[in-house]
Amino acid sequence: MAAKPYRRLKALAMVATAIVTVSACSVATTTPGPSAADVAGAAGAASSPSAAPTHKPVTISVASLRPGSTQDAFDAFNLQVSQFEAKHPWITIDGQEYNWTAPTFTAALAAGTLPDVYTIPFTDGKGLIQQGQLVNIDARVRALPYADKFNPNVLVNGEDAAGKIYAVPTQAYGMGLTYNRTLFTQAGLDPNTPPTTWDEVRADAKIIADKTHVAGFSQMATQNTGGWQLTTLTYALGGRMETTDKDGKVTATLDNPQTKQALQMLKDMRWTDNSMGATFDYNWGTINQDFCAGQIGMFVGGSDLYTTMVQNDNLTPADYGLTTIPLASDPNAGVLGGGTLATVNVATNEDQRDAAVDWIDFYYMNKLNTQDGAVADAKALAANKQPVGVPSLPIFDKATYDESQAWIKADINVPTAQMASFTSGIFGQALVNEPTANTQDLYAALDPVVQAVLTDKNADIDALLGAANTQVQAILDKG
Repeated sequence: MAAKPYRRLKALAMVATAIVTVSACSVATTTPGPSAADVAGAAGAASSPSAAPTHKPVTISVASLRPGSTQDAFDAFNLQVSQFEAKHPWITIDGQEYNWTAPTFTAALAAGTLPDVYTIPFTDGKGLIQQGQLVNIDARVRALPYADKFNPNVLVNGEDAAGKIYAVPTQAYGMGLTYNRTLFTQAGLDPNTPPTTWDEVRADAKIIADKTHVAGFSQMATQNTGGWQLTTLTYALGGRMETTDKDGKVTATLDNPQTKQALQMLKDMRWTDNSMGATFDYNWGTINQDFCAGQIGMFVGGSDLYTTMVQNDNLTPADYGLTTIPLASDPNAGVLGGGTLATVNVATNEDQRDAAVDWIDFYYMNKLNTQDGAVADAKALAANKQPVGVPSLPIFDKATYDESQAWIKADINVPTAQMASFTSGIFGQALVNEPTANTQDLYAALDPVVQAVLTDKNADIDALLGAANTQVQAILDKG
């Protein structure tokens, strides 16, 4: 596959145009309501803040898909690009493959090689705003017709202390327990009744490992993901990694009792139960790969993983199961929530910033809050064999989310019944934001702790967490 997917579109411009026409006609003849012309530009319908009779030509580079995504996924993206350019003929889109990881993002930011529109996790928003590395797009976003519908608990991740918008939330998730239904069946477990407590997770993991000889439960440990997953376990047990006093001073609390409990559980599963397999350097990508290859029974991950597993890892849909994370009886127990923000590169000029918000509006937002946009996006994805209907948390108010799901009901192609225990339970679980101060530094400090517990039978949990806490507190004290 070529390194720059959009260049294939440029080389096949007439073919892409034909695809749009065929797609529009097909939708118009099978779906009552929008006309062919409406659907062809549906995802950008009538909400562009910079629509005007004349515009200067402008080109912007935008993040497309992760390297290694399937041709079908790139075809779906390219179709959306052609629809956007038909609606905004003065804007040329240069799609660039993009995958956020902590070390590669930091390097690209320093080198100035990021696209004009790129995405970051919620955890990076506040820090990049404070460092002056994001563009204030508040007026442009507030001018959008749905600006007052944003879920404030989600939008805050892209706002500065004064409430000005620098980044737009495009998707949100709550952490869930991903499990392999096929392995459950092979181990004699009922895939329709996944575990609801951590004791049950541990017991099921051992059964899977004993009966199938693969990892019953796996844990990430590198590229800051070990700290991220450990924080998820800590939250589920009622602990926190940071506290903030009334004066805004942040104190590291990595050595709290719940984190110690989570690490002890991992240590017991690894060394007593022998239920965690033989791979202890997983990151986000590699754990997905091994899960899809049938090598992992359960792991903790975002509720939106199904899409990337289909696009990148050849997931067999029948294998996939998703349920809520078990929560302790502690009143502070909650589900770690996070998501993605779309941002604009500070190296852009004003015309590019207008175009960038037009693109964010079209590509990320309209499928969430307009019927035409939702239907057009769903049909484009379905036509290219991409998932439609993967569980997510509302970017806008819940009424808007529920309405959008009704719009695309006919095109939903994911096994929603296999995710029902998550979708029916997540709105009843308390959501807790990730640590807000020096988040990635905190996660990085915890990676070696997780690694030690999984590779050293005699690892001293108290000593490891004490050292990590001192390390993070020193970073916090520097501001």
